Amino acid sequence: METSNIIGSLGAGSGINMAQLASDLSKAQFQARADRLLAKGELLDRQISSAATLKNALSTLAGSLGDRVRTGDLASVPQVASSAVATGSAPFGTFGRGTYSLEVTQIARRQMLAGPAVTSADDVVGAGTLTIRFGTVDTGFTADTAQAPVAITIPSGSTLSDISAAINGAGKGLSAYIAQTVDGPRLVIKGPEGANSGFVIEATETAGEEGLGALAWEPVTGAPANLLETAQDAAFELDGLPMTSASNQTGQIAPGLQLQLKATNIGSPTQISFGNPSANIQTAMADLVGALNEIAAQLAQATNIETGELRGDPGARALKQGMSRLAGTVVMPGATGDTPRALADLGLATERDGKFRLDSARLTASLARDPEAVAAMFTNGLHGVYATVDRLARDSASTGNPGSLGGSIARYERLANETEATAADLIEKQENLRITMVARFARSDARIAASQSTLTFLQQQIDAWNAGDN
Repeated sequence: METSNIIGSLGAGSGINMAQLASDLSKAQFQARADRLLAKGELLDRQISSAATLKNALSTLAGSLGDRVRTGDLASVPQVASSAVATGSAPFGTFGRGTYSLEVTQIARRQMLAGPAVTSADDVVGAGTLTIRFGTVDTGFTADTAQAPVAITIPSGSTLSDISAAINGAGKGLSAYIAQTVDGPRLVIKGPEGANSGFVIEATETAGEEGLGALAWEPVTGAPANLLETAQDAAFELDGLPMTSASNQTGQIAPGLQLQLKATNIGSPTQISFGNPSANIQTAMADLVGALNEIAAQLAQATNIETGELRGDPGARALKQGMSRLAGTVVMPGATGDTPRALADLGLATERDGKFRLDSARLTASLARDPEAVAAMFTNGLHGVYATVDRLARDSASTGNPGSLGGSIARYERLANETEATAADLIEKQENLRITMVARFARSDARIAASQSTLTFLQQQIDAWNAGDN
């Protein structure tokens, strides 16, 4: 008899709902274990959520602090009055002050050379080797022995497009593209910036596959019209002092000052000044203290000895210990003497209850005593305020460390998966028991029905006998 037929007939003989009885009995058999698994799963979900919230809060703080550091308003960054002429930046670990005048008389350029026009960029040009040598190009060519030549192999069947790709892949500051001119496609090649980075092109052709020779060029015999631009150094004056640079990226030219030159301003010097980041640093430290207190409050709630989801959790305990040590952490290990080196020197202080406060007087004293050192603590380097907070966030998020929040989350997720699998197995066992009991009750109900039929027959006989006697 099919299960559906069995269930439909259950109770027909006994008058008892055997299907409901089987369901209730099988459920009762596993209810306690199911309740325990449900409670365990709900707790694990809360633990995962709480640990993830703390981890994400730390990561968000580190990311926000990094963004703030990268904007440059926490360090003494040079500002060029005319940003069309140049932009300034401070080399890592340097501090600038005062003002400068800047007059750019010449920006650095790269040599640009164009090959002859062809019918199609997809036509086969030739095969062999193109050798590019660097040096000074004027009426002749003077090789720069400090720069190694670049040999570019051009295989058989190469087109102008293939040659362009090969040059782009050669490195050494070389780049190439196909210009669609009125005369047809032309290969344009650019070298690095600087007078010593001019270049000539030599062609060695494969016998029977000639054609690369059309791309060879040198200033004496090459077509002058093919030289679109000559390489040159940048020339400028800082406070009236003449300077040159092979690149428009000047490197450090004064304490805390390097420039990206963009255009000339002959006869109209522009001013370079350095802002005082003290006010921004005080604001940033106040914001940091506020953000740390928010995380500390979340951590205290999560580790509450009676109600906290993470009470006893090793990752939460490690984070609490790390935050308690934060104020005394040396963020500039190379600092000497009374140079600011710890977060406490920036005014970060810890209360007995684990909360943070800003010691404005200490921060102001550090800024007054050594503003350069304080500003140097707000960088993207290996050390400093950002690196310290970022390290705390990364350590807490590490899934490979069982004593971190990341390790706790990984453990809770594993337990949650195991609990879910156990619950699914329990449901399957409960269903199997219900089906078994349905089958058993069906047989019992059938026997009861048969007995009742016999009793009914006997009762009818007795009633008939009794009627006959009367």
